[in-house]
Amino acid sequence: MAALHPQCGGASSTARRVRCRAASRTIAAAAATATSTACSPVEAAAPAPRRAPARRSTAATVAGMWRQVQGCNDWEGLIDPVAGEVHPVLRAEVARYGDLVSPCYKAFDLDPSSRRHLNCKYGRERMLDEVGMPGAGYVITRYIYAAADVTFPTMEPSTAGRGRWIGYVAVSTDDMTRRLGRRDVLVSFRGTVTPAEWVANLMSSLEPARFDPCDPRPDVKVESGFLSLYTSADKTCRFGGAGSCREQLLREVSRLVDACGKDRPGEDVSVTLAGHSMGSALALLFAYDLAELGLNQHGLNRDASGCRVPVTVFSYGGPRVGNSAFKDRCDELGVKVLRVANVRDPVTMLPGAILNEGTKGFLAGWGATGDCYTHVGVELALDFLSLRDPGSVHDLGAYVASVKAEACGKVPNAAEDGGILAMAMELVGGQSAAASAWKEIAALQMGGLVQSLGF
Repeated sequence: MAALHPQCGGASSTARRVRCRAASRTIAAAAATATSTACSPVEAAAPAPRRAPARRSTAATVAGMWRQVQGCNDWEGLIDPVAGEVHPVLRAEVARYGDLVSPCYKAFDLDPSSRRHLNCKYGRERMLDEVGMPGAGYVITRYIYAAADVTFPTMEPSTAGRGRWIGYVAVSTDDMTRRLGRRDVLVSFRGTVTPAEWVANLMSSLEPARFDPCDPRPDVKVESGFLSLYTSADKTCRFGGAGSCREQLLREVSRLVDACGKDRPGEDVSVTLAGHSMGSALALLFAYDLAELGLNQHGLNRDASGCRVPVTVFSYGGPRVGNSAFKDRCDELGVKVLRVANVRDPVTMLPGAILNEGTKGFLAGWGATGDCYTHVGVELALDFLSLRDPGSVHDLGAYVASVKAEACGKVPNAAEDGGILAMAMELVGGQSAAASAWKEIAALQMGGLVQSLGF
């Protein structure tokens, strides 16, 4: 049974945890004049002071407050940690972006006999229609592939080093752009499905990201398995997935943002990265990469107000990605992350089961050394559980259903409403959602133990 989190506690130094309650309650919303005011680069980089609660306007729209929805003020005024309420416009956008991740599972071809094995079942032009989202409001411009640099004894030689379809890049249509108040460049990532990705989850040792060759920052470290998926190149170049996931993303997103600046001068632009589970880790790595390289700051990438193009991550059931230096650097660069996390989902607590932001001080007191995994961003906590399907605590469908149910005061049954992970894993070998989810959890847990022990 799904429920709302009864008590989330106070805010920590690394993330704010809030509770979701029925949207019919009053929310501490931004003042009406603030919803139409763009955030300056300085505002985007610095935390905003706590604003006095104000009754939400019934006329509030995403177009009128899109910068706040994208986190320019760290969602202050849209999320009330005291009353546990979320602005309905933000809630709707969180659900919408979650829905836009689901095609990455629904369209993934896991049939070994198919010529599109490990690719998307459909062409870009009709993929959203085929998965039941004809009115999504986005045009897909490129599919993205990731290849884990891992092998194991049972892996077929034909699949070693091959890129797997991991997600897509899209840009909002003119109609959706008018509704959103800006041109939105979207990157959507799925979570772990293939055996190579399970193995990559075991590689939880921390290593320097080193994305900027001019300023490698060796202290900024991320999980090696996620880094491998992000930076390893496809050795087969099948389906046009040339280069690493990173190279594909940098080329396409830079192209789209530059094109928006040239073809539509004065139009506001945003870059939104949405991912589930492992996909949320890739989304965060890409957001950090964009910000570290300054690709969200150069001349053509400034909107009508002269602000930087905002880069925002909507994470669903995401694990920890890097150490405290990584978190601090993301904050310094103004990377905005809204972490939608089920408090019963163990994946959100990994890796770093022992060495994490909560135990760092305690371990330091005992003279323990080593890097501690640390979450990035603002946490929006949900609480749902189905006794019939325990694995659904990590299911994307259950996450989205829970967010949507809050808008109408209902409590979803995760076993009925969240079946995306179960569907994907049935294609692998008839595994239930519970078996597949706990497989990922076990991999992350074992990797976290290896990291903690220093092996």
